[in-house]
Amino acid sequence: MNSLDYEVLQRACEWLAQGRGVHLFTVVQTWGSAPRLPGAILAMRDDGHLVGSVSGGCIEDDLADKARHGDLPKTASLIEYGVSRDEAQRFGIPCGGRLLIFVEPLRDASEIARIMEGMQQRKLIKRSVRLGTGESKLAEALPGSTPSLDGEWFHSYFGPKWRLLIIGANQLGAVLASMAQVLDFDVLICDPREGMRAEWHVEGVTWVDGMPDDVVLELQPDAHTAIVAVTHDPKLDDMALLEALKCDAFYVGALGSRKNQEKRRERMRLFDLNEGEIARLRGPVGLPIGSRTPAEIAVAILAELIQVRTQQREAAAESSDYAQAAAIRSAPRCAV
Repeated sequence: MNSLDYEVLQRACEWLAQGRGVHLFTVVQTWGSAPRLPGAILAMRDDGHLVGSVSGGCIEDDLADKARHGDLPKTASLIEYGVSRDEAQRFGIPCGGRLLIFVEPLRDASEIARIMEGMQQRKLIKRSVRLGTGESKLAEALPGSTPSLDGEWFHSYFGPKWRLLIIGANQLGAVLASMAQVLDFDVLICDPREGMRAEWHVEGVTWVDGMPDDVVLELQPDAHTAIVAVTHDPKLDDMALLEALKCDAFYVGALGSRKNQEKRRERMRLFDLNEGEIARLRGPVGLPIGSRTPAEIAVAILAELIQVRTQQREAAAESSDYAQAAAIRSAPRCAV
């Protein structure tokens, strides 16, 4: 299963290959309660057919109407919605929110194909487009980069798909794997116990052979990777955690009660982990929502994954807010 961004780019390439006109829209920044985050993308064909999203739906309807009438910008431009309260209500942006969108007519399918190839290779790709001229260039980027305006250039980022490595093919692991796929995670499962492998029947999951510590090392977890140990067997869970806590994964968690987690942390101190690395461990894993059943625990785990991922995104975005605000104030934009 591909990421949502990958599918948007793939469809855009298909339309370009068919000789259709295609515009790509990217959310630059939001104010108030706009429904999509910066970086959200939408590809639109010249007849208003679309894939992806930049809002809750009303803005897409307006953009589709403009596409059908040939009223979309002919060059790389900025457009803004929800400037006034009346306009915010008209386009369904709640609480007076505002939305700044970068829009460009796509012409080079080969460049989009290179972005997709980079995503498949788990690279974070920076695409820079010059306002007005549409000149563009690609480069690799560092984790934590966020969409931004820098003078005449708009920088957007296309990263590898979020992935989740689950240690443990038990009932909780199966439910967690199924739910995580719905949330657009690429799910990998590791469990060296032969009996667990024989009873595994979850579709769409990649089974990774090997002992948990070796699997984590071979995976080379990046900032788009989460690792959760749910075997409830310290011999297996701890093997994975000893390596996971030293890697770049944005989330590392383990199943177990508070008492068992304290015992686990004491065991970790006997190895080559420092206190900062041990403190990264999320345990008991998941948000405290009173979960008991495997499905409820899986919901709690995924809710915490989303929370941590969102907090890290927001922290990265806040770090560049001042420069971004100055660039937005000085950048020209199209009326809508």
